[in-house]
Amino acid sequence: MKLYSTNCPKCKVLEKKLQLKNIDFEVKDSKEDIDYLISLGYKSAPMLEVDGTFYKFEDAVKFVGTL
Repeated sequence: MKLYSTNCPKCKVLEKKLQLKNIDFEVKDSKEDIDYLISLGYKSAPMLEVDGTFYKFEDAVKFVGTL
């Protein structure tokens, strides 16, 4: 699981939710990581990637809630 982050408030919220659930994840917050998201057509952060599927913030929060 990868968390693409710009370290904005929403990014921190999602990161905290993952930590509270003891979910293993990798934070991807370099310029290259964000450029990769942009190249895929995404224009917002955070994005959670799970097995090749990308979730925007609201959907990621719902997804994490089901784990």
